[in-house]
Amino acid sequence: MEKQFEKGKLKDLQVGEVLLVDAKKVKNGKIQLHFAEKIVTNDRPMSALTILNASDTAFSSGARRSWVIAEVTDAAERFNINFGDDGDWYIAKDKNEQDVELLDLNILNPHVIIKGKRYDFKVQINETTIATEWQADNLQKSAKTKGKNGDYITSNGNYIFSNTNVVVVPTGTIVKHTLLESDETSSQNITKGAEQELEDVLKVQ
Repeated sequence: MEKQFEKGKLKDLQVGEVLLVDAKKVKNGKIQLHFAEKIVTNDRPMSALTILNASDTAFSSGARRSWVIAEVTDAAERFNINFGDDGDWYIAKDKNEQDVELLDLNILNPHVIIKGKRYDFKVQINETTIATEWQADNLQKSAKTKGKNGDYITSNGNYIFSNTNVVVVPTGTIVKHTLLESDETSSQNITKGAEQELEDVLKVQ
């Protein structure tokens, strides 16, 4: 029996829901799967701006993104999708204006069944002050800031790098995120939080 997945849209994504957005052809005959999840952590509530401007395309979906490299045959088996060269690929421009081959998926809450048990794909946030080589060389793009082109947000005087990865967990599992406390005071965060939360979301897309 073929696997059936519910379809979704990024603009309609609710907190806790995951969307397998699309696939992209990459090197060595592999593909890159693009996941998105709208995450709200206990100490960082969602801004009213995000909710009350959901229909405005100028505002972000608020979803965190993560990408996973996959073997074509393994991904095809897990998601029952034709990722071969005869699939529904199309040419698009990436952020560097380079041609890439994409395949739209829009699978809501992607999952796999292993030994009769369901496991869900979830996006996990891991903040750190230890930069990769690329992050160290590209601070303006990689370090956490107060919105686009804003001041850097630091922790104990160090730059913060907000990384994501995709994990596979039993359905119902609460994924733990690593979030660093910034050098700003609590009162400053409360005062500025509603405006800056949305800007921070835009920054990490």
